[in-house]
Amino acid sequence: MTEKIRVLLAEEEIDKKIREVAEQINQDYQGKEIRLICVLKGGVFFTCELAKRLSVPVTFDFMSVSSYGDDTKSSGRVRIIKDLDQSVEGQDVLVVEDIIDSGQTLSHLLELLSNRKPASLHLCTFLDKPERRVKEVKVDYCCFEIPDEFVVGFGLDYAQRYRNLPYVGVVEFEKD
Repeated sequence: MTEKIRVLLAEEEIDKKIREVAEQINQDYQGKEIRLICVLKGGVFFTCELAKRLSVPVTFDFMSVSSYGDDTKSSGRVRIIKDLDQSVEGQDVLVVEDIIDSGQTLSHLLELLSNRKPASLHLCTFLDKPERRVKEVKVDYCCFEIPDEFVVGFGLDYAQRYRNLPYVGVVEFEKD
């Protein structure tokens, strides 16, 4: 089988929406410093683009969690691969994720972070697939709601490939 990528969200559309979300965050966090928690690996592209557009002070930390492996569907088992380097206690925390689909990974991660006693804890996602939700999570900031299709690009991957695409595309499999 070969893979074909169909463009779902163009680079220009992505840029415009990230600017809009950043402006809302700037308003909501005026006078505060945000601890951005980037969920690796896919979230790094979105986190960097978002951070460049934030005018409020930010600090960064990173977590790596997985429930996919090399498959196109979540396994439902959440593994913490890399934990935070610093405490979030008393911090205004904004978790930055690339995509939310089942909600299982984010639900687990948000519960874990909440137990670490941040001053506030909010969630910003690049993409959201609400029709795939198994566990509810409160999404505070979202760039795009998308249909239930497997997407790549702008940090999202299929078996570690396609992250570097400047757009979001749908993976379509074709028989050889």
